[in-house]
Amino acid sequence: MSIQQNMHFQSGLLSVDASGEFSLEDAKQAFLELLKAIAHYQAEKILLDGRNMKGKPGDLERFYYGEFAARETHKLVVEHKIVPRFAYVIHEPLRDPTRLGETVAVNRGMNVKTFETAEDAIEWLTDVH
Repeated sequence: MSIQQNMHFQSGLLSVDASGEFSLEDAKQAFLELLKAIAHYQAEKILLDGRNMKGKPGDLERFYYGEFAARETHKLVVEHKIVPRFAYVIHEPLRDPTRLGETVAVNRGMNVKTFETAEDAIEWLTDVH
C-alpha cells in the first residue's frame, strides 16, 4: 500500500498523519485501518493530516471515496455506537476546491469537513455543536 498512516490517540482526539501517493484502492484500505483505530480507542474526534499526501484524484475517485467513507462510517456507528467527526487537513490538488468528496460523504450522513490548516480543523473538532 502506498499510503502510510501514523496514528496517535490523546485526550479523546485521534490524530492521523498520512503520507504517500493517493490511489482510490489504497485510500479505501487506509480508511478501513482508520476505522479500526476509531473503534479501538472509542474516538469521536479524528484529525487526519494529509498535507504530505500526493495525488490529484478525478471527480469519479472523489465521489467513490466519499461514498465509501460514509458507508463504512455508518457501519461503525451502528456496530460500535460511536459517531465520529472527521477533519481532513489537505491541500489542493488532493483537496478539491469544490469539495465534491466531502459533499458526497456529508450527504450520506458522515460528519466530515476539509480544511487548509490544522488550526482551523482543531477549532472545528473542538467546537461544541
